[in-house]
Amino acid sequence: MASDELSGVHVWLVLWRATRAVEGYAHRSIAALAMCRSDFAVLEALLHKGPLPVNVIGEKVLLTSGSITTAVDRLEKRGLVERRNAPEDRRVRVVHLTPAGRQLIETVFADHAKDMERLIEVLRPEERATLVELLKKVGRKAAEALGRGPSGEDEAG
Repeated sequence: MASDELSGVHVWLVLWRATRAVEGYAHRSIAALAMCRSDFAVLEALLHKGPLPVNVIGEKVLLTSGSITTAVDRLEKRGLVERRNAPEDRRVRVVHLTPAGRQLIETVFADHAKDMERLIEVLRPEERATLVELLKKVGRKAAEALGRGPSGEDEAG
């Protein structure tokens, strides 16, 4: 491999193009479920993390406070989630899946997981492990350079 193919710019371009292609594939998978990405992300976070305050959901799924509020409002109107006061602090509103929301996300997440597996099946298990390790390494370095923690949050706050 030529040295210019190993330059930081070339690696970034390959990563950027791969990210765009994978995102397009994932978005198509989610759209086929008759659901927008933000609604899917909120329901998926609640499925895997349990009930969460609205602001924490936004941090987990990388949505702004306005976008997360809109998504939760939309899901609440559809009867898929409900907001409850946190028992330890009634000022905090925690979002819970309703039984209908749990049933829906369990079904659509299984379909989405199959789509993602079809995409990633091109990699052997050891290649998957290496890819995950390398992407985390680059992600941590980028977050550090931006003055953020490993998950992307500002270290100052």
